[in-house]
Amino acid sequence: MTLPAARPRRRLAVLLSGRGSNFEAIADAVESGRIENAEIAAVISDVGEAPGLARARQRGLPAHAVDRREIPGRAERERRMLDILERVRPDLICLAGYMRVLSPAFVAKYRGRILNIHPALLPAYPGLHAQRQALEGGEKLSGCTVHFVDEGTDTGPIVLQRTVPVLPGDTEETLAARILEQEHIAYPQAISRVLDSLE
Repeated sequence: MTLPAARPRRRLAVLLSGRGSNFEAIADAVESGRIENAEIAAVISDVGEAPGLARARQRGLPAHAVDRREIPGRAERERRMLDILERVRPDLICLAGYMRVLSPAFVAKYRGRILNIHPALLPAYPGLHAQRQALEGGEKLSGCTVHFVDEGTDTGPIVLQRTVPVLPGDTEETLAARILEQEHIAYPQAISRVLDSLE
């Protein structure tokens, strides 16, 4: 009897700019098997001193700085990022606090294979300061959304959402902290769902 060939491991690339808490949630889910048959093939940051990049190195993951202070032009930064991605051949690119808008050319190259997480229930409150917008809008419910990236700002197809109640006395910071807890659950779930759909 011939055993079925083992499936190749799915390869993830993570782009970040800051602390990397969503990256760590993804890495923990990969290590524990909650994201099955996957590996992180590259972590790329446009901030050379980003804590998330340091944490990737501590985990022994391939970590790359494409620092916007040293490479101020988006076109050149993206060219260097694409060079890295072409070498590692990711099945999925996960934006985890990557604070730059990707160009239409970049999105087109990996269309349907770039995910982002946003701290609001899209399509409400895209862009920056989503928690502040929710509070100013008098919302009783907020949350987070994992979505595919397209050429717009937080406008791509939604994969998964998790809700968070807005509590009396909430500040932007307290609401953001509770939403972040749900982001760490939602992102690995969404990645698993998308990887399953690629089979």
